[in-house]
Amino acid sequence: MSRTAPVGVHIARTAYWAPPTVETAAALAPRIGRSAEWILARTGILERRISTEPMDAMAARVVREVCPDGPPDVLINASLTPIQLIPDSSIFILRELGWTGVPSFSVHSTCLSFLVGLQQAAGLIGTGQARRVVVVSSEQGSVSRDPSHPESAALIGDGAAAAFVTATPAGSPSALLGLRTATFPEFADLAELRGCGTSAHPNEPTTTPSHNLFQMRGPRIYKAAVPRVAELVGGLLRDLDMTPDDIDWLVPHQASGPGVAAMTKLGVDASRIVDIVARHGNMIAASLPTALARHAASGKLQRGQRILLVGTGAGLVVGAAVLVW
Repeated sequence: MSRTAPVGVHIARTAYWAPPTVETAAALAPRIGRSAEWILARTGILERRISTEPMDAMAARVVREVCPDGPPDVLINASLTPIQLIPDSSIFILRELGWTGVPSFSVHSTCLSFLVGLQQAAGLIGTGQARRVVVVSSEQGSVSRDPSHPESAALIGDGAAAAFVTATPAGSPSALLGLRTATFPEFADLAELRGCGTSAHPNEPTTTPSHNLFQMRGPRIYKAAVPRVAELVGGLLRDLDMTPDDIDWLVPHQASGPGVAAMTKLGVDASRIVDIVARHGNMIAASLPTALARHAASGKLQRGQRILLVGTGAGLVVGAAVLVW
């Protein structure tokens, strides 16, 4: 899927929430039967945050911050970890906020959900169906870590982030220049949480607790994802008549230390790649918007600069977007 015609959208505000409980590599190591040195060497993650709040409560924190003047026209929940299967988790976020009558829905593309949510927001605004849209990603993935799969268990952290998206104000350069995604289902078995659906229904006697825990074959995902991301990003930049030198900042999904480091293969210097994975871990869909929100809060991100958002998700799904901030 591609979008190469610019859309006049503007990310007016961002916010992120990092839960106060810090779990270091040393604290996690005994639970997964590995050393802190092993965790750091494999994942590049020194620590991650662990939430005692569910995803709707974390989501409400950041939505309130980006919506100081009241509810938006639409709320999009772009997250993986749900409160329950039915109703949709966006409903619980609205209930936590105390808002009623606000249109809401969820998009679920695992770690790529924020990018897909941003695409939906741009579509709503570009067609005049909404003027102000909130995209929120909130993840409590730590509850589904599988200690018998140490590599994946060492990655996951909790957190939330949100973006308040509007039509571009007069005189502003802000725009979504292009967005592209691609899905490769032949890699569907490389990252799985098999429970909660019909293939491992809770009422089936063959279903075990491990079906409700996250399992991943990290090295195989890395090998599959890197060339496909490079191909997709290269095509998007060519469509936009741009080169990597035209990108001011690359904001990737914080999959792992090696995953973020691999972004230099796209031709963007490491000094222009936003890297927060060592202190936050992989927060699933919340990783990319948290990195964006933290960078915006740092003051380094300036209006008019060009941002390349890049992500991967289980499936395998890859995606990228170019924004003028």
